[in-house]
Amino acid sequence: MRTFEVRNPATGELLSRVPDAGAEETGAAVHAAAQAFPAWSQRPAKERASFLFRVRDLMLARQENLAQILTSEEGKSIREARGEIGYAADFLGFFAEECQRPRGEVLPAHVPGKRLVTIPQPIGVAGLITIWNFPAAGITRPMGAALAAGCTVVVKPPEQTPLSAIAIFDLFEEAGLPPGVANLITTNQPEVVGQELLANPLVRKLSFTGSLEVGRQVMRGAAAQVKRLSLELGGHAPFIVFEDTDIDAAARGAVASKFRNAGQTCVALNRIYVHESILDGFTSRFVELVKALKMGNPLDESVQVGPLINEAGLQKVHEHVEDALARGAKLLLGGHRRTDGEFARGFFYEPTILARVSHEMRIMHEETFGPVAPVMAFASEEEVVAAANQSPTGLAAFFFTRDLTRATRVAERLEYGIVGVNDPLPGAAHVPFGGVKQSGFGKEGGRLGLEEFLNTKLISVLQ
Repeated sequence: MRTFEVRNPATGELLSRVPDAGAEETGAAVHAAAQAFPAWSQRPAKERASFLFRVRDLMLARQENLAQILTSEEGKSIREARGEIGYAADFLGFFAEECQRPRGEVLPAHVPGKRLVTIPQPIGVAGLITIWNFPAAGITRPMGAALAAGCTVVVKPPEQTPLSAIAIFDLFEEAGLPPGVANLITTNQPEVVGQELLANPLVRKLSFTGSLEVGRQVMRGAAAQVKRLSLELGGHAPFIVFEDTDIDAAARGAVASKFRNAGQTCVALNRIYVHESILDGFTSRFVELVKALKMGNPLDESVQVGPLINEAGLQKVHEHVEDALARGAKLLLGGHRRTDGEFARGFFYEPTILARVSHEMRIMHEETFGPVAPVMAFASEEEVVAAANQSPTGLAAFFFTRDLTRATRVAERLEYGIVGVNDPLPGAAHVPFGGVKQSGFGKEGGRLGLEEFLNTKLISVLQ
């Protein structure tokens, strides 16, 4: 069988060679999932939950090993990686609990002698195309929900980070999950595998996380069979600092949002709007905090900022910074690739802050996915809310204020699926994650994440 290489983005080291599956292998995995579906879907929820609990416990017991794998292939700091493994395990535990809670309704009859009830039923085989920036949680969030609902799955992890997926699937096998219930396809041919998942009529649901461009292709492909979709297509998160806020808290929140995983998160801030009356104070504190961040090999316990995922990711960051500088932005910090010493073989870009930015610059309307923070002044609430909502995407937005009335008002007006008020990290296993507008549709996490894999059936009995 063909294989492809997986390399460490910090060092260039060859980590492994993994199977490079194509359409034939994907079709076989779908067939296995379809064969396993009747028995799995008919198992009591308590039994399905028991497998998820077992894998959760195994993940927590092997947390350090899984974190080492994750950091080596993805590049996030080892401390963040440990946190992600715990976060990933939380999804399995949450969905194991959630699938055992009552569902369905008894509805009032509209004619004498009629009994009306609704029941939830699993959709069928689910195809899950997952993300490289959360190699563990990006799998357990949709997979935990699908298995808890009674679906069987075919998972295609990204070609950049298949090793975490392999390690997690090893734990499902160790936990005794029946054959065919969960199937893993590693590939360096994502288009070929994705097309098979779209075209195969046995796949009743497709969950995709990725770029807007590919998301549009997925929608077109799913239309032929009216295949049910969940799409998470990224965003361009605004981070608003109002004049009444605690400047230090806001600056620390901005650092947490922007530089986690070197800026490579779907909900990372992409643009900072600061009220003109506190612009200098905020910017000074923000620069001070970012200067203190340590960049280096993410396996080093003291490192906070690791590499970008690959050369293409680094090039995009470079282009955004160069475009901003050419259009008049002022470089306050960073602005260059690191190639000296330990950085020579990796994809490292300095934590960067830009001032005097404008909305004509690419960085103010294209998702950068890197450690670059543009800062822009605003004069009024109306102005900044309009600027924030100008984006065609709507995944996450953040703002800091000490005015409770403003907090409620602005949170409701922002056109985003997730709004953090004085909170740069609003995610958790029990809350819904997903966007509006061109950020996609459907939810992962929380009660709504489970419902994405269920159909509702009405049963009407006339006695």
